[in-house]
Amino acid sequence: MTTYADRPWLKHFTAEQQRDSHPASVLHAFRDMADHRPGHPALRYFDGTLSYGELDELSKGFARHLAGHGFAPGDRLAVMLQNVPQFVIALLGAWKAGGAVLPVNPMYKARELTHVLTDAGAAGLVCSPAAWERYARAAAAGTAVRLAFTASEFDLQTRDDPRALTGERPAGPAEDAPDLLAVARAAAGPRLGLPLPAAGDTALVSYTSGTSGRPKGALNTHGNISFNAHRQVRIQELPEDAVLFTLAPLFHITGMVCELAAALVGGHTLALAHRFEPGVVLDAFREHRPAYTVGPATAFMALLARPDAIAADFASFKLISSGGAPLPPAVVEGFRARTGRYLANGYGLTECTAPCASVPPGTEAPVDPVSGTLAVGVPGPGTMVRVLDDTGAEVPIGEPGEIAVSGPMVVPGYWQRPAESREAIPDGELRTGDIGFMDEDGWLYVVDRKKDMINASGFKVWPREVEDVLYTHPAVREAAVVGVPDSYRGESVKAYVSLRPGTAADPAELVTWCRERLAAYKYPRAVEVLGELPKTASGKILRRELKVLAGQGADQDRAAAG
Repeated sequence: MTTYADRPWLKHFTAEQQRDSHPASVLHAFRDMADHRPGHPALRYFDGTLSYGELDELSKGFARHLAGHGFAPGDRLAVMLQNVPQFVIALLGAWKAGGAVLPVNPMYKARELTHVLTDAGAAGLVCSPAAWERYARAAAAGTAVRLAFTASEFDLQTRDDPRALTGERPAGPAEDAPDLLAVARAAAGPRLGLPLPAAGDTALVSYTSGTSGRPKGALNTHGNISFNAHRQVRIQELPEDAVLFTLAPLFHITGMVCELAAALVGGHTLALAHRFEPGVVLDAFREHRPAYTVGPATAFMALLARPDAIAADFASFKLISSGGAPLPPAVVEGFRARTGRYLANGYGLTECTAPCASVPPGTEAPVDPVSGTLAVGVPGPGTMVRVLDDTGAEVPIGEPGEIAVSGPMVVPGYWQRPAESREAIPDGELRTGDIGFMDEDGWLYVVDRKKDMINASGFKVWPREVEDVLYTHPAVREAAVVGVPDSYRGESVKAYVSLRPGTAADPAELVTWCRERLAAYKYPRAVEVLGELPKTASGKILRRELKVLAGQGADQDRAAAG
């Protein structure tokens, strides 16, 4: 009988793909590339380009400025930017100065920003000029922030595409938040002479998305990032001159590792487009001809909703991945029918530094014949995945339980939360909170989040299974399922959907669609159509907000009945 200790997933990888060789940090690989191929394009941003040598000089200058103004090794720099070149300059500069980076969602408002700045004890902040003037200055007041910089999305390019660059050109830098590029250029000079980071040094304090509560900072080490970035490069086997496109935001762990870090350690070129706007992204595909990108399923749905999207726009891709949330099989087939490209699933968390399972190039993920669930991939070389019951004991291969992950990509813990660290990562093994199972060939299937299970009349209903059925309806663009209180069943199933442009479907039709394809206790008793479903900035649908919405609706119904 196959066990997890047999690591059946390794059969999917060549000896070279399984090779475990990586430097202690991404900075090691970047410096080597900058020294040996300084003229090679590192970043493309609309019509602007920065070579590896130029990126090295700018990040070196920023590091010198930081060090000269009291930023010490071990300090934390908050970077709250969209996908712009200054994000990369700030990241590398902070690392060169011996510090760690706190990637911050630029959609955060004052209260959320104050929380992470305060919680992480950030010494510095980089944000857009508009954010600084509107709320970031006030949010940073009273925190440990003593250095602030601004970075305009209009710099380092000349097109000023209004679809992606929606702000206004700043009149000039604020006195209390100088322009990052200006200080980096002014501080040009030799390297600081600090040692390169050790594998165990903290590289990122990555605050979780908060889909299940207050965000907390995962401590991604330089070794965590280097391991997974080099794993990406070895497995993908992209050509040396490949362009990677940043569909996922760089402040999210997927974009940070699978796009940015992988591009730097592979000596590739990273194409940026500020923020996700479907028309701008398609234009970037046509211009930069990327070989790889990764993003949430919702982004690919939005691209396909564009009437001008054609298969030729995707012809340059060697590999396209989806991450951040489970991928419905219907979306994979719809994407292939429209683009001629296979959309590969993937699975990871902030706490395991992005990917811990993926679909190896040249293969396709199977669909479980019983549940209809699409596999998220197989664990990578050097990764150990087990499936556990509620006592922490392994369940047999093929049976569901909580997915647990260990390996060089798992973080050592959370920032200043020792009790939560011990609970979530006992003995270095991450308890993911996801329910899933593994088959005999090592394919991993994620059923759903443990906390999202619906108990309808004593039967377990996993929202993911219902959502997968909804995605097979030709009019459904997005779907999310939650449990709502039910005086008879305890809980019943409610679905929220958005529709594809130019289509129509009423709730009764969608209920019938599910009833004909699911057991009686599983199909939704109610469906509500929304224009858009609430999402995180990385594109993950927020069931938590829909549960609140469902609860408000139930309260209104009870009030009306009373």
